[in-house]
Amino acid sequence: MDTDHLPPTQKGRKHEIRGLALREFAGLRFDDEPLDPFALAGYANLLVATFADIQALLSEQTIKQLLESGKDDWSGGAASHKLPDGRRLIILNPTHGRNRHNATLMEEVSHVFLGHKPSRLAISNTNKEGKAIARDYHVEIEEEAYGTGAAALLPYTAIKRMVFDGKTSAQIARHFNVSRALVEYRLKISRLWGSYKENVFVGNQRSS
Repeated sequence: MDTDHLPPTQKGRKHEIRGLALREFAGLRFDDEPLDPFALAGYANLLVATFADIQALLSEQTIKQLLESGKDDWSGGAASHKLPDGRRLIILNPTHGRNRHNATLMEEVSHVFLGHKPSRLAISNTNKEGKAIARDYHVEIEEEAYGTGAAALLPYTAIKRMVFDGKTSAQIARHFNVSRALVEYRLKISRLWGSYKENVFVGNQRSS
């Protein structure tokens, strides 16, 4: 296996190959081209609605929970039932920025392309951190969609090249229109974190 073009781990290679397939489907020719998940949403039969579109349907208490006290507990959500025209409704957290929206929507697009069955919204369990999760939430499925989406947004060959060019995670994030946290997740899961620290952290110290 050519680890110059794919991550060195089996799971990483699996996510990478699927992420590259999504980029090819989107018509991207180069590994450093930013991917726009909003452009893919239509092909995935997803309708991305603004929070304002559904706000009139929610109680004042619910709105306050979603936008104030609980704003950090959710990034977005997909309706488990399809709309009459066959599309699935996606709502993104309006308190989050566009970069975070890109990762959230890309995960939902990945669910569709990977053929995952949508999770129901009923809450009857908690995860290891004690947070409520959907009744049929599956860690493996969510990890697969998140990992595939992250790989599509941040291709291994591109971020590897940028690391060895001395680019910081913030610079890589700005280039691909994603969050710095997502970049650092990709660097770590792709086993590039050690090279990143050596090329960026040490390099900056030497030049200062």
